Amino acid sequence: MVPNGWSIESLGNVTEKVGSGVTPRGGSNSYKLSGIPLIRSQNVLWGKLDLSDVAYIDELQHNKMKGSFVYKNDVLLNITGASIGRVAVSDIDEANVNQHVCIIRSEELNSEYLKSFLLSFQGQKQIEQCQAGGNRQGLNFEQIKSFKLPVPPLPEQQKIAKILSTWDKAISTTERLIENSIQQKKALMQQLLTGKKRLLDESGKRFEGEWEEYKLSEITNFIRDGTHGTHKRYESGVPMLSAKNITKQNTVDFDDAPYISEEDYNKIHARYTIKSGDILLTVVGTLGRVALVPEELAEKFTLQRSVAIIRVAKGICNQFLMQLFSSSDFTHLLHRKSNSTAQAGVYLGELGKLKILLPSFEEQQKIATVLTNADKEIELLEQQLADLQQEKKALMQVLLMGKVRVVVD
Repeated sequence: MVPNGWSIESLGNVTEKVGSGVTPRGGSNSYKLSGIPLIRSQNVLWGKLDLSDVAYIDELQHNKMKGSFVYKNDVLLNITGASIGRVAVSDIDEANVNQHVCIIRSEELNSEYLKSFLLSFQGQKQIEQCQAGGNRQGLNFEQIKSFKLPVPPLPEQQKIAKILSTWDKAISTTERLIENSIQQKKALMQQLLTGKKRLLDESGKRFEGEWEEYKLSEITNFIRDGTHGTHKRYESGVPMLSAKNITKQNTVDFDDAPYISEEDYNKIHARYTIKSGDILLTVVGTLGRVALVPEELAEKFTLQRSVAIIRVAKGICNQFLMQLFSSSDFTHLLHRKSNSTAQAGVYLGELGKLKILLPSFEEQQKIATVLTNADKEIELLEQQLADLQQEKKALMQVLLMGKVRVVVD
């Protein structure tokens, strides 16, 4: 059911063009340093066009591809590969596309409204259904033309698009704030974790004195990795985490972790247990992801061999060491020390030999506090972004289906 004045239409009935281009003769060898932008699937993101690495063709090649001219306000849909379903609106006056991007042009549909519909649950569901059978490689034009969409009067489409664009702008602004905060933290880490910038001590004076060099084994109580054994998996029991459960955000994620029995857990941990405050560092496969075991551990768990457990000695700040481990310099060091097998790994013996420069315990704590506060600021922005994205998703659901009507000026 749609509101009065709306209709359900096949996309082919309300468009003038549904089609894509071709790869220019000569492929990437025909690309130029400047000229007419050739939009490829990597340029079409979720709701926006990214021309940071756009290819260019010359005027002669462009004119040979007249059937795939792109104009401002054309809707562009990725139709092949892993990026199927990504949609953006062209904001440039003249361009071309290759065979992986479909141009959708309509006089009856507002471009931003159409983009929003194709990105909505209803739009993406139709795209996915076209992939459910044997045609998993791409969408064809007839499938695209068959998409059903609700069509309100043009002024209402424009108003819906304007409302949703307000959320898009807020989302883009928050994404930029997150990226800026991440870059600022990286710069701060580079300064603070190397001693190039010194903070103030409790008396308000800058910390002084040389940092001292230690092997990692000299500043830890133990370094060991998870179980090397094969253990039967169960529907419930004790979670057994691997490197994939240590996130880029320096947290421990229990999602999708397999379970082992209590008996196996007790055998693995007959001589040690994982404690709150221990540092977890990925040392096989994905190298250098790091997290602290939370102070309030909700449940006991064990680890596979891809994760090392590091317990710091007295006088060493675990938060400082975690921040140091999460730096790009330390990750590069791990990669240099890793073996050259198909799955990169760092032996525990090599890990213990790694040399680290350390300031006084008080300065370690100060540095850790500053960097932890930067992390919290990023986490807050990421939560705000998730909230905005969820709000927009809910808004799309009611506006694009006419469940909530907008007031047209």
